[in-house]
Amino acid sequence: MFKTRSNRPAVILTVCYLVAMMIPNAILFFTEPYCGWSKAALLLLPLGCYMLWSAAFRRVGVAIWLSFPVILFCALQIVLLYLFGNSVAATDMFINIITTNPGEANELLSNIYPAVLMACAFYLPLLGFGACYWYRRVEYPGRFRRRMGLAGGLLMLVGFCLLIPVYGSGRRMVLRNDIFPVNVGYNVWLCLHEYARIKNYDETSAGFTYHAGRTAEASKREIYVYVIGEAARAANWELYGYDRPTTPRLAAMDDRIVVFRNMLTQSNTTHKSVPLILSSVRTDEHDELFRRTGLPSLFKEAGFRTWFLSNQSPQGAMIDNLAREADSLVYLKHPRLDMQLLDMMKRIIAEDSSHDLLFILHCYGSHFSYYQRYPREAAYFQPDGDVAVERQHKRKLWNSYDNSIRYTDEFLASTIEYLSSLDACSALLYSADHGEDLLDDKRERFLHASPTTTCWQLHIASLAWFSENYIREFPQQAAAAASHENAPATTHALFHTIADIAHIDGDYIDRSSSLASPDYDTLAPRYYLNDHNRAVPFRRAGLEEIDLEYFRARGIEL
Repeated sequence: MFKTRSNRPAVILTVCYLVAMMIPNAILFFTEPYCGWSKAALLLLPLGCYMLWSAAFRRVGVAIWLSFPVILFCALQIVLLYLFGNSVAATDMFINIITTNPGEANELLSNIYPAVLMACAFYLPLLGFGACYWYRRVEYPGRFRRRMGLAGGLLMLVGFCLLIPVYGSGRRMVLRNDIFPVNVGYNVWLCLHEYARIKNYDETSAGFTYHAGRTAEASKREIYVYVIGEAARAANWELYGYDRPTTPRLAAMDDRIVVFRNMLTQSNTTHKSVPLILSSVRTDEHDELFRRTGLPSLFKEAGFRTWFLSNQSPQGAMIDNLAREADSLVYLKHPRLDMQLLDMMKRIIAEDSSHDLLFILHCYGSHFSYYQRYPREAAYFQPDGDVAVERQHKRKLWNSYDNSIRYTDEFLASTIEYLSSLDACSALLYSADHGEDLLDDKRERFLHASPTTTCWQLHIASLAWFSENYIREFPQQAAAAASHENAPATTHALFHTIADIAHIDGDYIDRSSSLASPDYDTLAPRYYLNDHNRAVPFRRAGLEEIDLEYFRARGIEL
């Protein structure tokens, strides 16, 4: 152990530290739609803070390693910018991190390795030299340290002054929302708060009841299937006008199915969209999600035997809480191909010939990596492959994604044909949880769950099917659903629609939100649940002109 007074290395490493820490700020300066005052503060305020932080310690290695949490934020921000092109690391991103199973995480990381390598190249050498200099007790020159502290304090003061005009314009949360890494720290706090509410769900929902009952019953056994798809955007479905044969079997059933062409998701991330699909709460009632029970509880109260069959793993998210409310919960194992859900459902129906049944099937659908979502013999579009997320691989990524949609078509059509073969009164309601970006335009966005969404993530595939027995016994619901094919809707309608299809009434059941009701309110405003869990009109969800053009071309009004 020795103490060195040759301090030039400390100065060089400090400059490298400041540059590395400011990389996300420099990129966000160009990508974010902040006003000029906020953008200037985005650079000066954090830089001054990092300089003051460094000056607070005599040894450069100590300053670097004690700022490790912020370094981690910077690395995550660079990966996020690689994927989405803009926006800060959001609350949903952190919740996804702590609720994603290792298999899914490995699939994603193995395909975005350029971004991971880039982040490592920026920050691992910095941490390595920091550890070395800490061990060797390398100190700042006294004069350099004093000057750095003075300059840092001045920059922070100027940065705060630059925010005054923004606060004066009425924006009260500019520091929390616009300045990295303050905004990321706030998002982490929101994530922990949300996660605590998820963990306390059993307590906060204890004693809740819908006071549910049935208003009508069929003369035959009733079987209802509620299918939750994954990352299935409407733009790549043949049923929605796509120019590739991605849904040939469903297209052949066009006169037997109802395609909801104007369906938007309430959230572009699974951990929020699926609970909303399983819940009666409106988009602007997010807090109620932790007080009310979900769809399995509603059907149980009405006398149905309920099954939740999932092709996804338990994740510690809100989905798991609602799934456990079913009479029986089954998580399927690898290989996670959605046809296994149908096989399991067939076995259950064969063994249980007495109960009216509700099946909730949570699919793996088109979850990335798309190449792993279908068997090799189902690879209709070629070439496909499990490739890295890069523009040069766009054709393989698109072919793999379209193959996954074609496999969803096979799964849904086979499920409908099986239900048709039963001597039962049955219906099926399907909807994706959200859509997906596929390097579609100049923004080169990919995946979903980005802090600002796109048309590709919002417009989702959704459909309904009714058996001949159902149409004969309950023609009003089937006719109403058909009449609402082009009606504006969000995934909020799904809970109320399946309840209406099963003729279940109770507290919080809203017929004006049911696509199977003549009373469906086509003029009700539609909302999106943003990253801070606030319901906003879709036009305020970060959409750009290219997104609005997509919706206009399809006659969808936001």
